[in-house]
Amino acid sequence: MIDAYSWATPNGHKVHIMLEETGLAYRVHAVDIGAGDQFKPEFLSISPNNKIPAITDSEGPGSTDGKPFPLFESGAILVYLAEKTGKFLPTDPAARYATLQWVMFQMGGLGPMLGQAHHFRIYAPQQIEYAVNRYTNEAKRLYNVMDAQLGKTRYLAGDDYTIADIAAFPWTRSWQNQGIDLDAVPNVKRWHEEIAARPAVQRGVEVLASARKPLMDDKAKEMLFGTTQYTKR
Repeated sequence: MIDAYSWATPNGHKVHIMLEETGLAYRVHAVDIGAGDQFKPEFLSISPNNKIPAITDSEGPGSTDGKPFPLFESGAILVYLAEKTGKFLPTDPAARYATLQWVMFQMGGLGPMLGQAHHFRIYAPQQIEYAVNRYTNEAKRLYNVMDAQLGKTRYLAGDDYTIADIAAFPWTRSWQNQGIDLDAVPNVKRWHEEIAARPAVQRGVEVLASARKPLMDDKAKEMLFGTTQYTKR
């Protein structure tokens, strides 16, 4: 059994979608990052970077001693679940590394930069023109990178749907907040609409969605962006 400790964010939805796509049995445990659940000792014991998502697997490596196998970092979790099930990560070396390079593109570029675009365009207490322009332009650049790739292949890593697509898709669901005109990247739009229509994806993005507040209050902003984040633990 997989226990997923998560919240309704793009990184959380990556794992929710993967669990739905693979058909693995799982339980989800809400980690309300606006309320500070990510700083609780029991969560830190499996996710020392105090970030969602994290999982434990009762049938994972070394779990024969009765202790579930813990794992944090959404990219690592996707690779783990793909290898556990034999799904969405090719075994052919060339196709495997083609997939992993696009997973790393999401982890190292798409996620962090779109996250900064969200922050400075939507959540920052003051509008800083330089920051808004910097991260909006970087968001556009990254969408153009994907658009060029998707003009050559059906999916990011080739003609098969993989964890690269599962990693990237949730981050593109808020394209309006990132300053993106999806019609300007038609290949991304085609890809986005195709993935959004998958039943497992539709189920995955609904996980914990009703628990997340539509508006962020002052406490949530402090938990996510204030000094609480930087307290040594």
